[in-house]
This record gives sequence, C-alpha cells and structure tokens, in this order.
Amino acid sequence: MTSSPGRIEPPLRADEATTLRAFLDYHRDTLRWKTSGLSAAQLDTPLAPSTMTLGGLVKHLAYVESNWCSVVLAGHDPLPPFDTADWGQDRDWDWHSAAADSPEELRGTYDRTVAAADRLLDAALARDGLETLSAREDRHGGGRFTVRWILTHLVEEYARHNGHADLLRESIDGSTGE
Repeated sequence: MTSSPGRIEPPLRADEATTLRAFLDYHRDTLRWKTSGLSAAQLDTPLAPSTMTLGGLVKHLAYVESNWCSVVLAGHDPLPPFDTADWGQDRDWDWHSAAADSPEELRGTYDRTVAAADRLLDAALARDGLETLSAREDRHGGGRFTVRWILTHLVEEYARHNGHADLLRESIDGSTGE
C-alpha cells in the first residue's frame, strides 16, 4: 500500500468552501484506501491495547457524517442504520456493531452516508455559503454551527482517525503509505 489510487490532493489555491470540501474528500478517500481489500476478519482486528478496529472506524465515521450533516446541519433524523440503533444500550454502537457487518455492508453504509452528507452540504452551501447556520444548536447552549465549522470539524475528525487507520492497517498486513 504505497500508492493511493483515486485520491486527489486538495488544490493549493481555491476559495474557502472548495478547499474545505477538497480536504474532506481527500480524507474520505484516505479512509477508503486504508480499508481497501481487507476481509471481515481483518476489518475486525484491533491493535492492542486498543479495541479500535478499521471496520469500527469506517462505521464510526459514517455515523459522524450522519450526525453532523443530517441531524445537526439539516435537522433530520439520523441516516440508516443509525436511526434504529439503541444508543442507550451501547454508546459505542457504531464501533461495536461493525463486527457483525460484512466489508460490503460497511463500505455500502459509508458510501451512502457520505453521498447523503454531500447532498445536505451542497444544499446548505447553496443557501448562505459557509455562513449557513445549522438547524440544531450546540448541546452546551453555544448556539448554531456554521457550515464552515462543521466542515472544519469533519476534516479534523477524519485527520485524527486516519492516523489511527495508518497504525491499524500496518499492524494487519504491514501495508504503509502516507
């Protein structure tokens, strides 16, 4: 795993919305690359002492996209399968339930969620650009989020977890890459 087919570097010069979306897409493609070609058993392999797995990471980041774009930004219910999860029973359902999903199910959930998030982001950006405010407020009473804040947070979330994905993938099959 020394190359990353299909991953496009963000532009050096572009407007802010284009730059943020390009970095988000770059990190999404990095996650796809780091989890490509792995079996269900490999996607469910942790790197001790953590219990984190690549499959759990894929499902968690799909949940993050669903929560921030569907729930917070648009004010809708969570996207499937997150809409029927028993979060009261298991706060980390996204991480734990991934072990029961096939690689195809994980990737399908992820890709559908990303596509839905992109549609919601496109709609929000078409309204008031990066200044569009979310439908829902911060749970701590800080007000509504701008699309700028949500995009920046998504990039941060992916960047952090793609570092985890690097370590997990190397421990599974020795594959490395930027």
